[in-house]
Amino acid sequence: MQPPLLLIETSTQVCSVSLAAGTQIMASRQTAQAKAHASLLAVFIQDILRECGMRVGDCAAVAVSGGPGSYTGLRVGVSTAKGLCFGASIPLVQVSSLELIAQLFIEANTSENPGRIYPMIDARRMDVYTAPYAVCLEDDTGRIARMEGPVEAVTITVDRFMQDLEQGPVVFTGNGASKCREIINHPNAVFAPLESHANGMARAALKAYLGKRFEDVANYTPFYLKEFQAVGPKTTF
Repeated sequence: MQPPLLLIETSTQVCSVSLAAGTQIMASRQTAQAKAHASLLAVFIQDILRECGMRVGDCAAVAVSGGPGSYTGLRVGVSTAKGLCFGASIPLVQVSSLELIAQLFIEANTSENPGRIYPMIDARRMDVYTAPYAVCLEDDTGRIARMEGPVEAVTITVDRFMQDLEQGPVVFTGNGASKCREIINHPNAVFAPLESHANGMARAALKAYLGKRFEDVANYTPFYLKEFQAVGPKTTF
């Protein structure tokens, strides 16, 4: 029997939760409603557990998107995941917010085999969080995303990805990909915007669980990458 894994993804405006048996998604919920993470995340978790006739303690582990991404979204998701793990005495695993986007693209485009995949999370203005990924074949889990470079906060420019583009097809995906479309004009550039979703966590979460790569529930913090910058109210004169 495949281990049941509760998957929580809150790194972008989209808040989503899925319940997987190994890599098979059994139930999921999502919303793109602005600032709804805190109010709807617990409701979604309760709904899918009830739908599958399970309790939190029946899950083998909770997997959470570990960043980079929205400061508030990550904080809500991680604090909820830690509370569930602590209360039910089950392990916590984390999945890169960029890896799950790359995985979503791979699973939606089974015939594509690009030289590079750049999952992108909008970081305001012309900035995105990104890292290079490639398609890797694994016997146990099929086609998976493998990171091949560091996670960075980068500003999109005409020549930022030119070296990869000159070598072959490059996919720009995620909610920050539309920024590239406005600037990058290259025949090897493939633009595939998509929204983050917890379904993309299943393969990486299963691999982490089977490898016992568990996080310290008490001390784990997400990878924010950029420091949070509070925006104060506008002053009128």
